[in-house]
Amino acid sequence: MSKRQVVDSTQLTRRAEELISAAPNRYRITVQVANRAKRRRYEDFDNMDDHQMKPVLRAIMEMSDELTQPEIIGESFK
Repeated sequence: MSKRQVVDSTQLTRRAEELISAAPNRYRITVQVANRAKRRRYEDFDNMDDHQMKPVLRAIMEMSDELTQPEIIGESFK
């Protein structure tokens, strides 16, 4: 059985706060994180190798990376 990757809670909190502060609507960004996590969960279900991080945590990390790297931002905040 594989162990999950340990995420630094302070880093995760900081990234989540960055997402919320950058978004025009807190509810909308929360729904976007949940939708991405749900989508990733089903993608991960097909790929049994990549169960290192919970889908919600991964969604927060990915979306905060997109925030700091504007070249990969799509329609996330529009």
